[in-house]
Amino acid sequence: MSLIPKKGTVYVVDDDEAVRDSLQWLLEGKDYRVRCFDSAETFLSRYDPREVACLIVDIRMGGMTGLELQDRLVERKSPLPIVFITGHGDVPMAVDTMKKGAMDFIQKPFDETALVNLVERMLAQANTSFAEYQQAASRDALMSKLTTRESQVLERIVAGRLNKQIADDLGISIKTVEAHRANIMEKLNANTVADLLKTALGQNAAKA
Repeated sequence: MSLIPKKGTVYVVDDDEAVRDSLQWLLEGKDYRVRCFDSAETFLSRYDPREVACLIVDIRMGGMTGLELQDRLVERKSPLPIVFITGHGDVPMAVDTMKKGAMDFIQKPFDETALVNLVERMLAQANTSFAEYQQAASRDALMSKLTTRESQVLERIVAGRLNKQIADDLGISIKTVEAHRANIMEKLNANTVADLLKTALGQNAAKA
């Protein structure tokens, strides 16, 4: 039997120790891996964006609030699904968090069954969004290998321009274009033009 639960990781960020303990007890009992933090700042300093996980965070905390933490994660383009813990007076605020991408909010006291179901949905979304995040990160890493001139050539290849047209556009010889194409194919690990387009267009490749 594995020592690490298979269902996924749930981050809990709340400055109330009793709430953290309650959520940890509940979720670990359902075979989730739970990592608790007493502040948003501590969470951010230890958060690993490569881990498939979801986040339960209190809206109101001392120091950085849950809302500010959400803004930081949005800035980082984090794929982490978020649900907020709210008091009764925080519902309008919680609705605003959903407009920024939060999945839901839960009110105190918690309905345990509803919370577990919500975590299950969050982790299902996490598996999809993290896969897309990793693909985008891999694509960005490959694209960053290109020189400025190679990026210009690639842009024109994607636009359907022929080598002669690319040479005319950029004021270079056809042989130079061919050399750039070969370098681009190698750097992007592409064996065919179709492979090249998939990498260059990313998520839009299927739509193109």
